[in-house]
Amino acid sequence: MAPSVSVVLPMRNEEPYVRRVLAAAGAGAGAVSDDYEIVVVDNASSDGTRELATALARADPRIRVLDQPGPPGLGAALRTGYAGASRELILYSDADLPFDFQEVARAVRLLEYQEADVLSGYRFDRTSEGLLRTLYTLAYSALVRTLFGLRLRDINFSFKLFRRALLERIDLQSTGSFIDAEFLVRARNVDARIIQMGVDYFPRTRGDSSLASPGVILDILREMARLAPELWRTRLPPAPPRAQ
Repeated sequence: MAPSVSVVLPMRNEEPYVRRVLAAAGAGAGAVSDDYEIVVVDNASSDGTRELATALARADPRIRVLDQPGPPGLGAALRTGYAGASRELILYSDADLPFDFQEVARAVRLLEYQEADVLSGYRFDRTSEGLLRTLYTLAYSALVRTLFGLRLRDINFSFKLFRRALLERIDLQSTGSFIDAEFLVRARNVDARIIQMGVDYFPRTRGDSSLASPGVILDILREMARLAPELWRTRLPPAPPRAQ
């Protein structure tokens, strides 16, 4: 039987995208299983994001809207969404439609076929987000690979598909945008099987992103410095080869 799917969508001032991303997420998850839900986490929006998402949730019981308590932050919002997700698989995406949600069915098939715990998406071509953002992404991914020995591409891309049971084995602590790297490092540290899949990337066309702002970058580096000692300590010894 097809696995059930929770789509977790953190949103902060994403009113122009709400209708489109909920429709796309529903179509993508519905192509996998009739048993799916969409978990919207409102991350202290000051526009009409929460009101519009709530109105759409009233018309579709598969949509739920959660509020992120406390200060806003991507990590805090994702932790709230992951805690509220109830299906077998969890898919995380940003609300600005960074990839075609029709890729979700392919991702689920690959996860199941490879008997993996995590599928981390990466962009075939990142240059459309601009030179500065591309350089930031490449430099950050290289830094994470060097510090944590994480041999993955495009660490911060918002396409992560994983088994909900994995959350019982890891304790996410990041409140900001270091959450992607923390999740992957902690998953690797408990010997979760991580695979990758490339997708076409579609840059934001509405609103502004703050992910490459100096403040966000500084917060990522601060969280990295705070969590790195624990992430280094908690890595398990390599597991024996898996039976074929």
